[in-house]
Amino acid sequence: MIKVAVLGSAGRMGKALIKGIADSKSLALCSAIDKPGLKLIGEDSGLVSGIEANGILVSDSFSSASGNVDVVIDFTSAKATLKNIETCLEMKVPVVIGTTGLGPEGEDHLKKISNSIPIVYSSNYSLGVNATIKLVELATQVLGDSVDIEIVESHHNKKIDAPSGTAITLGECIAKVLKKDLHQSMENGRSGSNSPRIPGKIGFHSIRGGDIVGDHKVLFIGKEESVEITHKALSRENFASGALRAAEWVFNKKKGFFTLDDVLKV
Repeated sequence: MIKVAVLGSAGRMGKALIKGIADSKSLALCSAIDKPGLKLIGEDSGLVSGIEANGILVSDSFSSASGNVDVVIDFTSAKATLKNIETCLEMKVPVVIGTTGLGPEGEDHLKKISNSIPIVYSSNYSLGVNATIKLVELATQVLGDSVDIEIVESHHNKKIDAPSGTAITLGECIAKVLKKDLHQSMENGRSGSNSPRIPGKIGFHSIRGGDIVGDHKVLFIGKEESVEITHKALSRENFASGALRAAEWVFNKKKGFFTLDDVLKV
């Protein structure tokens, strides 16, 4: 069995991951870590996740509870992930990262560390989102700059970063096909502007409310027709299954920076 440590274990994704590990025939939970001061510290991680007790208590110390770990899965915050990755480097253990909001500097730091340990990093571990990205790439190749492109994403009201990491990934896909720099082309929302839409810009819009798991829509809007590509996540289990698949895949790797594309090619 591959022994897995889940970082962010009491969060929405952490709970889904622990449920998925409980059903896995190849993975076993060895550590459940979350931030200090959380009320659930010391509680059984199985019960916290809504399943049977598993004997693994939620801990607030990754370094002290991380012995005998084969793979780490991190769905925490940008600040926590950049700290956790240093511990993973010391342990020489593979890590699967689903944290968003790291920014270019944070991602560059992960790539640097991947010269020593294997890292799988993705803004979204859903297989459906992976297919959506391929469809968006194809639509961009066909329609190009002949249309206006807008990206709309919706998430629960506790999500911190905006636009979502998945929305940015979709934008990066579009910009790459169009041979543009996303940061120069993106336009986040519109308020108080008296000028018309600037041709060639990629619009981003973020909606936050309730318990929306994650919806993403890319609109290609022309003068006589429009195309919409939409993905709706109905639960977090689909993200968890992709991350667990990545954990199994990266287990025997020595080093390198990988994405979900690499995992799915096998």
